[in-house]
Amino acid sequence: MSAAGNDRDAGDGQEARLPSDPRPRRRRVVGLVDTDSFAKWGAHLLSTAPPHWSLELLTVATPRSASTAQLRAAFRDVDARLGPIDLAPPEPMSVDDVVARLQAEPPDAVLVSCIGPVTEVLIDQVSRSVARRPVLLSGLPGISFPAKWKGVFLRARADLFVLHSHREVREYTAMATEGGVEPSFALATLPFARPSTPSRTDVVRNSVVFAAQPSVPKEEDERRRVVSWLVETARAHPEWRVVVKTRAAAGEHQTHRERYPYADLVPPDAPPNLVVEAGPMSVHLDRAVALVTISSTAVLEAAARGVPALTLTDFGTSRALINEVFVDSGLEGNADDLVHGRFGTVRPEWMTDNYFHAPQDDDWAARAEALMALRDAGALVDRPAARRSRGGVLRRAWERRNALGDHDRSAIGRVAMSIGTPIRAVRRLRRRALRALRRPVEPVVTEVRPVSVERLRHRDEELVAGRDAR
Repeated sequence: MSAAGNDRDAGDGQEARLPSDPRPRRRRVVGLVDTDSFAKWGAHLLSTAPPHWSLELLTVATPRSASTAQLRAAFRDVDARLGPIDLAPPEPMSVDDVVARLQAEPPDAVLVSCIGPVTEVLIDQVSRSVARRPVLLSGLPGISFPAKWKGVFLRARADLFVLHSHREVREYTAMATEGGVEPSFALATLPFARPSTPSRTDVVRNSVVFAAQPSVPKEEDERRRVVSWLVETARAHPEWRVVVKTRAAAGEHQTHRERYPYADLVPPDAPPNLVVEAGPMSVHLDRAVALVTISSTAVLEAAARGVPALTLTDFGTSRALINEVFVDSGLEGNADDLVHGRFGTVRPEWMTDNYFHAPQDDDWAARAEALMALRDAGALVDRPAARRSRGGVLRRAWERRNALGDHDRSAIGRVAMSIGTPIRAVRRLRRRALRALRRPVEPVVTEVRPVSVERLRHRDEELVAGRDAR
């Protein structure tokens, strides 16, 4: 039995109760997206859906919604069932307008492909407001190892949570079980890690592409070091275009905030073959001789195309860097490897458990179909939230306002924010104080020097003389 089979047995057993219909029923599935990475993942995951699914994609208006240019790049090469959205991306809609649209014509399923807080709000509102609620799907884009409790916590009410490797499914199943959340994880090949159509032959392969990440590494000095390595590489290899491939132009939002954009860190005297460019990763990989990153999912996209790659380990290997999964992958290297043009290929023994499993192991669409059949029969069971917060309506209004910012225009949201903001500030101060109190106090060590008897006698004489003088 495959790892995916074990995970399915360990999860909620709803899907197994109804036999599958050999004649597929036409299904309507709506995808909801917000940021650049979630938009790309949601659209491309739906592109792999069964042919009898009718697809629609809506953009949700949030503080981090992707720009039109980002959406065009994200939607490149998606399935025609989604329409020409790479040419005319859907205009962002408020959460209320999205819910009203789903109420007017309830779909069979909704894929909520948004950042965690927005996903939690959408799942709550759809569950409360849409009659015969649709099956709720969610998931995480890109590399999601090691498992993160916040991802599980905010998506606990989703009927199905999509992940992309056997290793991820095992890790998230264990974490959910430990945290009291019933596992419901499904496996899908990462859309960008699927073997792609042959690269274009009408372009010259002369680029080393650095896949930038907004928050990895985090500190300014570390990001300046990365730029210095790319500058050195460009000088050492004038025959290459060294491309700093960014995910956003100035002023555009990303899934993760970027404090120190690489474009601002390139020195004025950088060689002309070092360039900063945005646009679809697939276009850059058409020209790539190699891809370099710290831990971007783009490295899997490159590996699927057979493009050599390098994951830099100069800053170490850690959860914060999202690069622990690449240990023993055959892709690890350092700045010296980059400058000297030494790139790696994925080791076969690493691939099966990490994003390159057999296509027949994917079960997300079949399990979603079974859940839709349960909905047809009126047997779809609501999943409980992991959040056990008090406050009722006011608390939900706070979570909504916190997730949507100024895109939430409800009166109760403003009230909740006015009440909740000072409460949160007090709680944060309290937590900081408790952490300070728990912090171990370093013992004070006093050096004791040996004193001779003669010195002690001399000191006593000085004290006596001083007392007599007073």
